[in-house]
Amino acid sequence: MANLSHGRGDITTHPDVSEMQARYARMLGGRDVALVDGPVFLLGLYCAVSPWIVHYTASQPPLVTHNLIIGVAIGLLALGFTRAPERMYGLSWAMCALGIWMIIAPWVVGSSPDTGVVVNNIVIGALALVLGMLCAGTAARSAPRP
Repeated sequence: MANLSHGRGDITTHPDVSEMQARYARMLGGRDVALVDGPVFLLGLYCAVSPWIVHYTASQPPLVTHNLIIGVAIGLLALGFTRAPERMYGLSWAMCALGIWMIIAPWVVGSSPDTGVVVNNIVIGALALVLGMLCAGTAARSAPRP
């Protein structure tokens, strides 16, 4: 009777081992800030639903739409960071700009916002700014130098 059990073989004899190692290194090379992707997505999700959490849908309708759109944009940036990090980390400065915009948006978009709305947007904006700077700084450090 033939031995049909396939033991775990040694991959070092595989003809494509060097190519597989290089591909694996390239895939992991752009994931220096992989731990930031989740918090960025959660921040975008919270930003999108924050008008209903903080209860200002009736008092600030333009800000409701604004936070929904900006939250979706931050969430899409997070998905882009996860899906194609080598292409998207250059856009981490855009997240910094969104953070600054979120801080000033209650006075630009809203009309006489109350303290809860202002604090909510300042916290979201500050977190977006910090996470964007973290992504941008890590991307700048890991960029190939000439």
